[in-house]
Amino acid sequence: MMRTFDFAPLYRSTIGFDHLSQLLDSIAQREQTQPSYPPYNIERLGNDDYRITMAVAGFTDAELKIQSEQQTLKVRGEKADDSAERQYLHQGIAARNFERVFQLADHIKVVNAHLENGLLHVDLRREVPEAMKPRQIQIGTGNRLLEARADTK
Repeated sequence: MMRTFDFAPLYRSTIGFDHLSQLLDSIAQREQTQPSYPPYNIERLGNDDYRITMAVAGFTDAELKIQSEQQTLKVRGEKADDSAERQYLHQGIAARNFERVFQLADHIKVVNAHLENGLLHVDLRREVPEAMKPRQIQIGTGNRLLEARADTK
Protein backbone atom coordinates (compact mmCIF):
# COMPACT_ATOMS: atom_id res chain seq x y z
CA MET A 1 0.00 0.00 0.00
CA MET A 2 1.55 3.26 -1.10
CA ARG A 3 0.84 6.48 0.70
CA THR A 4 1.38 9.88 -0.83
CA PHE A 5 1.64 13.10 1.11
CA ASP A 6 0.84 16.60 -0.07
CA PHE A 7 3.57 18.95 1.13
CA ALA A 8 2.01 22.10 -0.40
CA PRO A 9 0.83 23.48 2.98
CA LEU A 10 4.36 22.99 4.31
CA TYR A 11 5.84 25.06 1.48
CA ARG A 12 3.41 27.95 2.10
CA SER A 13 4.49 28.54 5.69
CA THR A 14 8.11 27.34 5.98
CA ILE A 15 11.43 28.12 4.39
CA GLY A 16 14.29 25.69 3.94
CA PHE A 17 12.41 22.47 4.75
CA ASP A 18 12.16 21.26 1.15
CA HIS A 19 14.87 18.68 1.89
CA LEU A 20 12.45 17.07 4.36
CA SER A 21 9.91 16.23 1.66
CA GLN A 22 12.69 14.86 -0.56
CA LEU A 23 13.92 12.71 2.33
CA LEU A 24 10.44 11.30 2.99
CA ASP A 25 9.92 10.56 -0.70
CA SER A 26 13.28 8.78 -1.00
CA ILE A 27 12.59 6.70 2.12
CA ALA A 28 9.18 5.67 0.80
CA GLN A 29 10.70 4.59 -2.52
CA ARG A 30 13.59 2.77 -0.83
CA GLU A 31 11.27 0.86 1.52
CA GLN A 32 9.30 -0.46 -1.45
CA THR A 33 12.40 -1.67 -3.30
CA GLN A 34 14.76 -2.65 -0.48
CA PRO A 35 14.82 -6.38 0.29
CA SER A 36 14.25 -7.62 3.82
CA TYR A 37 17.62 -9.43 3.94
CA PRO A 38 19.51 -9.26 6.22
CA PRO A 39 17.26 -8.69 9.22
CA TYR A 40 18.27 -5.88 11.58
CA ASN A 41 17.38 -4.06 14.80
CA ILE A 42 17.75 -0.38 15.63
CA GLU A 43 18.18 0.40 19.33
CA ARG A 44 18.34 3.63 21.27
CA LEU A 45 21.05 3.22 23.91
CA GLY A 46 20.86 6.71 25.41
CA ASN A 47 19.85 10.28 24.57
CA ASP A 48 22.43 10.53 21.78
CA ASP A 49 23.54 6.91 21.28
CA TYR A 50 22.10 4.34 18.87
CA ARG A 51 23.01 0.86 17.63
CA ILE A 52 22.12 -0.98 14.45
CA THR A 53 22.47 -4.76 14.78
CA MET A 54 22.37 -6.85 11.61
CA ALA A 55 22.21 -10.65 11.41
CA VAL A 56 25.03 -11.49 8.98
CA ALA A 57 25.67 -15.16 9.74
CA GLY A 58 28.30 -16.67 7.45
CA PHE A 59 29.99 -13.35 6.60
CA THR A 60 33.50 -12.53 7.77
CA ASP A 61 34.60 -9.01 8.65
CA ALA A 62 36.57 -8.91 5.38
CA GLU A 63 33.35 -9.52 3.41
CA LEU A 64 31.50 -6.63 5.06
CA LYS A 65 31.92 -2.96 4.11
CA ILE A 66 30.47 0.01 6.01
CA GLN A 67 30.39 3.45 4.39
CA SER A 68 29.07 6.67 5.88
CA GLU A 69 28.59 9.62 3.54
CA GLN A 70 26.35 12.70 3.70
CA GLN A 71 23.71 11.44 6.15
CA THR A 72 23.63 7.98 4.57
CA LEU A 73 25.00 4.77 6.04
CA LYS A 74 25.54 1.85 3.65
CA VAL A 75 26.30 -1.65 4.87
CA ARG A 76 27.33 -4.02 2.11
CA GLY A 77 28.08 -7.73 2.28
CA GLU A 78 29.87 -9.43 -0.60
CA LYS A 79 30.50 -13.14 -0.21
CA ALA A 80 33.82 -14.40 -1.50
CA ASP A 81 33.56 -16.98 -4.27
CA ASP A 82 33.39 -20.46 -2.80
CA SER A 83 35.23 -22.65 -5.27
CA ALA A 84 34.51 -25.84 -3.30
CA GLU A 85 32.05 -28.12 -5.03
CA ARG A 86 29.25 -28.88 -2.57
CA GLN A 87 26.16 -30.97 -2.81
CA TYR A 88 23.49 -29.53 -0.53
CA LEU A 89 20.55 -31.63 0.56
CA HIS A 90 19.05 -28.46 2.04
CA GLN A 91 20.48 -24.93 1.89
CA GLY A 92 18.63 -22.70 4.34
CA ILE A 93 21.45 -20.34 5.30
CA ALA A 94 21.33 -17.30 3.05
CA ALA A 95 24.78 -16.45 1.75
CA ARG A 96 23.84 -13.87 -0.85
CA ASN A 97 25.30 -10.41 -1.35
CA PHE A 98 23.36 -7.49 0.10
CA GLU A 99 23.35 -3.74 0.48
CA ARG A 100 21.34 -2.06 3.23
CA VAL A 101 21.00 1.75 3.28
CA PHE A 102 20.04 3.84 6.32
CA GLN A 103 19.25 7.57 6.29
CA LEU A 104 20.94 9.36 9.20
CA ALA A 105 19.78 12.54 10.86
CA ASP A 106 22.00 15.62 11.08
CA HIS A 107 25.13 15.20 13.19
CA ILE A 108 24.83 11.39 13.54
CA LYS A 109 28.28 9.80 13.30
CA VAL A 110 29.39 6.16 13.22
CA VAL A 111 31.62 5.66 16.25
CA ASN A 112 32.24 1.91 16.22
CA ALA A 113 31.46 -1.30 14.35
CA HIS A 114 32.19 -4.86 15.38
CA LEU A 115 31.22 -8.39 14.37
CA GLU A 116 30.30 -10.80 17.15
CA ASN A 117 28.59 -14.21 16.93
CA GLY A 118 27.21 -13.56 13.45
CA LEU A 119 25.84 -10.13 14.40
CA LEU A 120 27.25 -6.89 13.03
CA HIS A 121 26.89 -4.06 15.55
CA VAL A 122 27.21 -0.46 14.28
CA ASP A 123 27.27 2.15 17.05
CA LEU A 124 26.13 5.69 16.24
CA ARG A 125 26.22 8.92 18.21
CA ARG A 126 24.66 12.34 17.73
CA GLU A 127 27.47 14.89 18.04
CA VAL A 128 26.05 18.39 17.85
CA PRO A 129 28.76 21.00 17.13
CA GLU A 130 29.48 23.45 19.94
CA ALA A 131 28.32 26.38 17.77
CA MET A 132 24.86 24.82 17.43
CA LYS A 133 24.31 24.04 21.12
CA PRO A 134 22.19 26.43 23.18
CA ARG A 135 24.22 29.10 24.95
CA GLN A 136 23.41 31.53 27.70
CA ILE A 137 23.40 35.21 26.72
CA GLN A 138 24.34 37.75 29.39
CA ILE A 139 21.92 40.61 29.79
CA GLY A 140 23.72 43.84 30.50
CA THR A 141 22.47 47.17 31.79
CA GLY A 142 23.12 50.48 30.09
CA ASN A 143 25.93 51.40 32.54
CA ARG A 144 27.82 48.14 32.00
CA LEU A 145 27.54 48.52 28.26
CA LEU A 146 29.07 52.02 28.42
CA GLU A 147 31.87 50.78 30.69
CA ALA A 148 32.66 47.91 28.30
CA ARG A 149 32.88 50.32 25.36
CA ALA A 150 35.17 52.64 27.32
CA ASP A 151 37.49 49.72 28.15
CA THR A 152 37.90 48.77 24.48
CA LYS A 153 39.02 52.29 23.45
